[in-house]
Amino acid sequence: MFTGTYTAIVTPFQANGQLDTEALERLVQAQLKGGVDGLVPVGTTGESPTLSYEEHIQVIELCVKFAAGRCKILAGTGANSTSEAIYLTKAAEEVGADGSLQVAPYYNKPTQEGLFQHFKAIAGETDLPLVLYSIPGRCGIEIAVDTIARLAAACPNVVGIKEAGGSCDRVSQLRQALGRHFNILSGDDSLTLPFMSVGAEGVISVASNVIPREVSHMVDYFRSGRPDAALKLHAKYYPLFKDLFIETNPIPVKAALALLGQIKEEYRLPLVRMSAKNRATLKSTLKACGVLK
Repeated sequence: MFTGTYTAIVTPFQANGQLDTEALERLVQAQLKGGVDGLVPVGTTGESPTLSYEEHIQVIELCVKFAAGRCKILAGTGANSTSEAIYLTKAAEEVGADGSLQVAPYYNKPTQEGLFQHFKAIAGETDLPLVLYSIPGRCGIEIAVDTIARLAAACPNVVGIKEAGGSCDRVSQLRQALGRHFNILSGDDSLTLPFMSVGAEGVISVASNVIPREVSHMVDYFRSGRPDAALKLHAKYYPLFKDLFIETNPIPVKAALALLGQIKEEYRLPLVRMSAKNRATLKSTLKACGVLK
């Protein structure tokens, strides 16, 4: 259902801090031209913590409108409040999203039983397919393999996971526990091929904001039995995969898009522009990879 390359798309802002809808449309069109399978609006990369409910839903609706059925829209509607996640998920369903990405609740650190009840409650309030999102580095907790298997058995619309724990062994565990029907997507660009080698079926990518065609080709090559071609692209763009996280995401990817003239480099506090030293490093990497002339 959700396989291939999904771009965790940035949310562009104007200089006055408002949404830049024209820039968002240009970004969506560039993604479609690059051949991605889907977009993930208002996730971590989309600065969801600093968007209002209204803006959150607006960005999802605009992505649905701009994509016009040419790729899937997997809306980021997770929250550390179950009622908030339900509200946003139902709103995403109403504006035409194809699925929902549900991050593990952050800061309040629920138990595994709490996680199960949280996701089960959301699943029961929507017909959208749900992709769980385990990223312990940001949330402070991991969604345990047993909990994921339990959710998949109890909730038919829990269909996949974005795995950002950094472990190939965990991907193997997920595949063993959940079978081939359950979608596993890498949450780290640099680990896409290692994860796919043990059972993942694609990536929710930050780098594809900048190089959608190249990331799409890398994933497609591997899936079609051309690992050497996939590895060649991985090797070429690996420095970029790493340097897009030289500071907190999405600061570097927004800086890169601004250097390429695609958006204004605007953030909402507490995110700020990257340091001069890191900006120089990123710019050098973009040039070395042939992305920036």
